[in-house]
Amino acid sequence: MYQVGDKIFYPMHGAGVIESVEEREILGEKQLYYIIKMPYREMQVMIPKGKISHLNVRPLVNATIIDDVLTNLHEGESEQTANPSHRYRNNMNKLKSGDIYEGSQVIRDLTRLSRVKTLGTDDKAMLDQAQQLLISELSLVNNIEKEDATEMLFKVIQA
Repeated sequence: MYQVGDKIFYPMHGAGVIESVEEREILGEKQLYYIIKMPYREMQVMIPKGKISHLNVRPLVNATIIDDVLTNLHEGESEQTANPSHRYRNNMNKLKSGDIYEGSQVIRDLTRLSRVKTLGTDDKAMLDQAQQLLISELSLVNNIEKEDATEMLFKVIQA
């Protein structure tokens, strides 16, 4: 499925590069694992090769899609969920999907909400996580530093 050197997006962790495929024994069970370097979070993740498709891991999008996401970040109607627990669940499902457009909707909706009222702790954490995920992909796709990707996203958000 994926090869060493492939750039991938792992929902809830962000963008990374497959460094190797290794056999590891964990809890007495030998399996092949993708070893993925996550540059944004400066960590390494191991994913069992047989389970990667169930985790919504996908190849990185191309620069055209990144540009489309940034250009259209303020477009569309926000999901109007007054109940914070429903909003949290809906946003978490969007992030877990791994879909870059759904992740950008979380940023859009929570940013709009923050302009109307102060975000609660869960909403703040969700917004931060959604931004970090997009920044990680923006950084790898455009081959720019994390700080430059962060600045690029925040310029779009504040526009």
